[in-house]
Amino acid sequence: MHQPRQIPTYSTLTPPQNPKPPLDTHSTLTLSQTPPKKRANRSDEMPELPEVEAARRAIEENCLGKKITKALIADDPKVIDGVSRADFEASLLGKTIVSAHRKGKNLWLRLDSPPFPSFQFGMAGAIYIKGVAVTKYKRSAVKDTDEWPSKYSKLFVELDDGLEFSFTDKRRFARVRLLKDPASVPPISELGPDALLEPMTGDELFESLSKKKIAIKTLLLDQSYISGIGNWVADEVLYQARIHPEQSAASLSKENYGNLHKSIKEVIEKSLEVGADSSQFPSNWIFHSREKKPGKAFVDGRKIDFITVGSRTTAYVPELQKLSGQQAARAGSKQANKRKGHGDGVNDDVNEAASDEEVNGSVQSKKGRKPRGQGKRSSVKRKSKESDDEDNANDSEDDDDDDNDDHHDEDQKNKTRKVTNNKQSKVEKTSKKTVQTSQNSKKMKKAK
Repeated sequence: MHQPRQIPTYSTLTPPQNPKPPLDTHSTLTLSQTPPKKRANRSDEMPELPEVEAARRAIEENCLGKKITKALIADDPKVIDGVSRADFEASLLGKTIVSAHRKGKNLWLRLDSPPFPSFQFGMAGAIYIKGVAVTKYKRSAVKDTDEWPSKYSKLFVELDDGLEFSFTDKRRFARVRLLKDPASVPPISELGPDALLEPMTGDELFESLSKKKIAIKTLLLDQSYISGIGNWVADEVLYQARIHPEQSAASLSKENYGNLHKSIKEVIEKSLEVGADSSQFPSNWIFHSREKKPGKAFVDGRKIDFITVGSRTTAYVPELQKLSGQQAARAGSKQANKRKGHGDGVNDDVNEAASDEEVNGSVQSKKGRKPRGQGKRSSVKRKSKESDDEDNANDSEDDDDDDNDDHHDEDQKNKTRKVTNNKQSKVEKTSKKTVQTSQNSKKMKKAK
């Protein structure tokens, strides 16, 4: 059996000057409900298939055949889903770990009798085994020098040979469940074929995706088609396959799908060859430049651009990943319009404001006469509320899935807010002018 790499972690560190008492009560795992004030640094290193598979292999190599002698569950109902702490702990004590399983970004342990613990890693979920090197990624936010178990621990287990492991989650988007058959219920039952364990052939990939008229990256992130591919893996495989992330899946050729199939296989296999340790990923991967600022990100001397696809920050190389067919023509037309001063400018805002006025006017004529100025102001309020709702929805989606505490998403949101504010101010100015014109006409009639 492969010998695990040993590192100077919790078990070999020099004790702190003021050591904390042994972990023997529930209170030591109680999570503060106050989120950290400082936002996490931008990182797309979230647990995807390679990271979760590395955790599964670490458990398989170190924990199988061992009995659980101690189990502590955090007091965090948001993460510990659908079961009380007492019931969860009682269901684990005395059980033997038989096997470790994974599908997509989900991991579960099979014990000698059900129910079984299941882990949905979310944005920052991570498995730590005391004294054993398990893959780390920046968002896991647990360091070797931290207390053991971490204050972010959601499940802590001690085995009969003294080995200890913990599932941590700082961001609290993970889910820990206790299930009789994890693979038969959502979310695992709703997943598509696992990109590593159930790989499609090139023809199967073509048949599965080629009829969808949506961006290929959006489709790769849809876990119901292929499970395990997240944001950084999707960007990497598309870069290696030289496919633009916004290219419609339906417009890709069979050759494109052949290249995509090859790159999915290679990226996953190479990342697992190094235990999902991102510092050892090939130097020509776009992954290494994902955290750099726009204009300063390069791979093999070529510039990396950042766009938003499916609400996700996306890194790609325009020189190598180009739109084709009708999408290329439309993109060229947009660029030409921008150079001429059309599109995405003041004219578009004015036209949209005028269009809003026409719609408001037709609605008012059906409902009866109302001062036009008031009608327009309520339209502005409605528009503002809808914009706020959209921003909130985007914020929530970025947190839950993926991903993105980064300056690119923030820039995108700020641009959206500026455009919305400009549109609102133009509508208000137009409304005021209309009201003044109406009042002047009434005065002229009275004068006559």
